[in-house]
Amino acid sequence: MKYFVLILFYCFSFYSYAQDTLNLVFVGDIMQHQGQIDAAKRGTNYEYDENFLLIKKHIDSADLAIANLEVTLAGKPYSGYPQFCAPDELATALKNSGFDILLTANNHSCDKAKKGVVRTLDVLDSLNIGHTGTFYSQEDRDSLYPLLVEQNNFRLAILNYTYGTNGIPAPAPTIVNLIDTVQIATDIINAKAMNPDVIIANMHWGEEYKLKPNKEQKTLADFLIRQGVQLIIGSHPHVLQHMEKRYSSDSIAENVVIYSLGNFVSNMRAKNTEGGVIANIRLIKENEKLIIDECGYRFVWVYKPVIEKQRHFYILPIAEFEDNPDYFETIADYNKMVNFVKDMRNLYDAENIGFIEYK
Repeated sequence: MKYFVLILFYCFSFYSYAQDTLNLVFVGDIMQHQGQIDAAKRGTNYEYDENFLLIKKHIDSADLAIANLEVTLAGKPYSGYPQFCAPDELATALKNSGFDILLTANNHSCDKAKKGVVRTLDVLDSLNIGHTGTFYSQEDRDSLYPLLVEQNNFRLAILNYTYGTNGIPAPAPTIVNLIDTVQIATDIINAKAMNPDVIIANMHWGEEYKLKPNKEQKTLADFLIRQGVQLIIGSHPHVLQHMEKRYSSDSIAENVVIYSLGNFVSNMRAKNTEGGVIANIRLIKENEKLIIDECGYRFVWVYKPVIEKQRHFYILPIAEFEDNPDYFETIADYNKMVNFVKDMRNLYDAENIGFIEYK
């Protein structure tokens, strides 16, 4: 009888303190300038797995990894800026690296007209990569948006919007989600009807190359939070902007705002554009109550050495390489990385709230 009582006690304790954990990873802009396309070419094929080789463990270990795909997959001929069209092998490499969801609403969504919008969705579907932000038609959007994802006993409603499409209207009947507060409010109502544990809004917004969010970003973040969004993740400026937990009056984290994740991979060379972060957000669900737990980040930097006359692109987790100058082809490359992370740490030390750096 004593043992039976003990078993009941432990079962009741487990039930009373049932807890689920979800580890989310977010990265910023995945771009393909012409230099990257040329570097990836291997005969008649393209090789992108090496781009992600050194950060794969940080992506693949997440329960859910989300990135901004700032290119189209419209097929040949491929092209870089100003109208991006990347080889399909890029999407395959992203899948191999552990990315689960790619965001497709950004200012380059319509770079290759209707074919670019449609074929990008076709390729992602063929690889079984989740996506949201652009759609074949209004009917497609109505049936698939908001994107509902179930993982680790969590239900997530995922939203994605862009400030514009570089003046190119979405070709009928395709849809690109634009930032429109009336439409967003309706979408959030629809998201809540899905009974999610968390609503995530991925916003393509802000001013390029600015290290501080502008008034519009701050106003939109406040609006989204008032509507019931818990996590707000930003992209587009191509540089980092600060990240913050927002707390209730009793010091409980209720929201997260990341204004810009910076570039994840690109061939941009302007100051502060050669890197970004991998952002980590750990959620806990305890007795059906959502808790925003530990939030942190890893700085990354795009290293572009020339090896045997062939350009390569590697995304480096900076903390693992900043004390290893011998890894780099030139001391100038090493110093670029060190200077980048020094400036970004100064920015984050001054502006971040509630996030820690992982080293």
